[in-house]
Amino acid sequence: MSQKIRIKLKSYDHALVDKSTDQLVKTVKSTGAVVSGPIPLPTDKKIFTVNRSTFVNKKAREQFELSSFRRLVDIYSSNPKTIDALMRLELPSGVDVEIKVN
Repeated sequence: MSQKIRIKLKSYDHALVDKSTDQLVKTVKSTGAVVSGPIPLPTDKKIFTVNRSTFVNKKAREQFELSSFRRLVDIYSSNPKTIDALMRLELPSGVDVEIKVN
């Protein structure tokens, strides 16, 4: 059952993503699978500009930034133990997980 599993983690907090990837890598390595990563992917930054006042002081503006941090983990030579361990893994609620099996 040697197949490649690609896991993408995404969050707005970089510490939360790093903690989750460390937990994921430790779990997968304990089952005997080969892990490649975590690979940091580029950070997406969205910048919003808002007027400070509704009517007067048109030039007074405020900027807000929303950054999303992503990590990539590839798992090679997985076995049924690895998939079972991934299903049981509890990750924090602020982390979005996307799993692809090739």
